[in-house]
Amino acid sequence: MTDHISCSGCGVAIQTEDERKPGYAPKSALNREVVVCKRCFRLTHYNEVPDIKPQDEDFIRLLNRIGETEALIVYLVDIFDFNGSWVSGLQRLAGNNPVLLVGNKVDVLPKSTNPDKLKRWMSHMARDYGLKPLDIHLISAEKGTGIEELAMAIDHYRAGGDVYVVGCTNVGKSTFINQFIRRFGGDSRYQPTTSPFPGTTLDFIRLPLDDGRSLYDTPGVINDHQIAHFVTYDELKKILPKIEIKPKVYQLNENQTLFIGGLARIDYRGPGRRSLVCYVSNALYIHRTKLEKADALYEEQAGKLLTPPFSEERIPKLVRHDFSLKDDHSDLVISGLGWVSVKGQGARVSAYAPAGVQVLRRPSIIG
Repeated sequence: MTDHISCSGCGVAIQTEDERKPGYAPKSALNREVVVCKRCFRLTHYNEVPDIKPQDEDFIRLLNRIGETEALIVYLVDIFDFNGSWVSGLQRLAGNNPVLLVGNKVDVLPKSTNPDKLKRWMSHMARDYGLKPLDIHLISAEKGTGIEELAMAIDHYRAGGDVYVVGCTNVGKSTFINQFIRRFGGDSRYQPTTSPFPGTTLDFIRLPLDDGRSLYDTPGVINDHQIAHFVTYDELKKILPKIEIKPKVYQLNENQTLFIGGLARIDYRGPGRRSLVCYVSNALYIHRTKLEKADALYEEQAGKLLTPPFSEERIPKLVRHDFSLKDDHSDLVISGLGWVSVKGQGARVSAYAPAGVQVLRRPSIIG
């Protein structure tokens, strides 16, 4: 193990002995001013799936250190997967430190989304989860939207102290920090590695601020109930929206079914005829059929007409979740895949997703 050298991409301690363990770099790499481990190098240049898998307990142990400091917590959530990207017990991990709640990937929501209403919705959901944030901001780390306003808020609320950027895997923490560096100065050679794979950052990555304090990128907490953990890289590219979602509206009669690719199914059981609006990646194919034909269709067409998955050998077992919706406007969320908004009280709906993927009802985020 080398002394006091960390990978600038993922934060892990550099070692030169074992290629199978985190932090490996060849000895020749130690002569460089900026050292990157082999894992980050291959992620950046070859988009290679990492064979080193981080453990949940390792990340929780690291994040527990934040509660022992005095700092501002910038907590990023993925607006597209708000519930699935929520870190359970975040207030406990933060200790007595103030928390700034940031909704990332706002650019993928329909342009008709009211930002003030969205912030109120986030505030309500945060309180339900036991968190009382100082303030709420909406950004697109990918596009740079809202970064300047957030930077001003961070500088105000940190009051001369350190900053920790925390969140679930794939919410865009490292992308946000790279935007921060490009816009407000800093050594661009020391940029955190970004990738669509869960668990890219392995340890704290320290970025010095002008006043001698530091901003830290932190490892993402892995929420195993997100659909990203059940698909291949090519399938994930199809599932994750990169541009504004175009809502797809379906007028369904009783006992009709919607398939969202081969990864999810929505059975509308009644009563009456009503609207179901699908908020998923524009690249996903949605197929409508009669409920009585749904089982046979899935058996015959999953991996063919109904994709992803792209292989018949990887067809998931779909688990049924039943809902009786009392609110006038509710969302049925399939973690990481999107949500279906159901209008009108009293709807009886069954939602199917792969075993282990979170399925839940929530107050509508839009509408």
